[in-house]
Amino acid sequence: MDKELREHKSSFIVFYILRALVIVSLVRQIILDNYEGAFFCILTIVLLYVPSWVQVRLRIELPPPLEITILCFIFAAEILGEVNAFYVNVPHWDTMLHTINGFLAAAVGFSLVLLLNDNEKLTFDLSPFFLAMVAFCFSMTIGVLWEFFEFGMDWFFHTDMQRDTVINAIYSASLDPTRTNKVVAVKEIHDVVINGENLGLGGYLDIGLIDTMKDLLVNFVGAVVFSVAGYFYARSKGKKRAAALNFVPSKKNEDHDYLQQARENGPDLPEKRKK
Repeated sequence: MDKELREHKSSFIVFYILRALVIVSLVRQIILDNYEGAFFCILTIVLLYVPSWVQVRLRIELPPPLEITILCFIFAAEILGEVNAFYVNVPHWDTMLHTINGFLAAAVGFSLVLLLNDNEKLTFDLSPFFLAMVAFCFSMTIGVLWEFFEFGMDWFFHTDMQRDTVINAIYSASLDPTRTNKVVAVKEIHDVVINGENLGLGGYLDIGLIDTMKDLLVNFVGAVVFSVAGYFYARSKGKKRAAALNFVPSKKNEDHDYLQQARENGPDLPEKRKK
């Protein structure tokens, strides 16, 4: 793991800077007696090691741009988003992260096909359109599964992962007194009273639907951007390498397979180092 972390200087520097910031945040949360925030800090430290673990255990090479983006994504989601409440205080923070997630998930889906096709037992010829479609569908599936997770957390543990939205009009067939499936419009909603208490929101509170659809929409945008780049890359047989393809993992070669080297050479004993 240590060799893997140090292999790429740029991602190595980013990793240690982010880890130092997380440790500072962890100490601060403990001082403030915010143990939920401290938990997120510990979780973040664990997650920061995941890219290196994937490279060592699964023998997959993550390009530095991809690894750095993943590290920053983890930090932005957990430390900035959850601990420092950027999800609430910074406009469109959640939207930005979902867009990046759509892009990264498409890169993973695209690379999975390439990695499987690199296996002699599973080699097959795929059209560029099919590769792009697999990347797109994989990304959208990940996005949908995440929304399932958010709904489950809100339903069973009463969290608010599916953020609410204040709107000023609703259109519903449930309000039709004739029960003939006619849509009834309630416009210019400026106030909502629950159990005699004014919520002071300035409108009706939508509980998660708009947030979910917005997340899926920006996930769609990120997936399309990468899928289009992947299509032209596959169509040119790798000759036209767009910037987006710097985010595609590849299979490790033997010189950088540190786990296999450790298994073959055993512990790095002092006499071996001298030789």
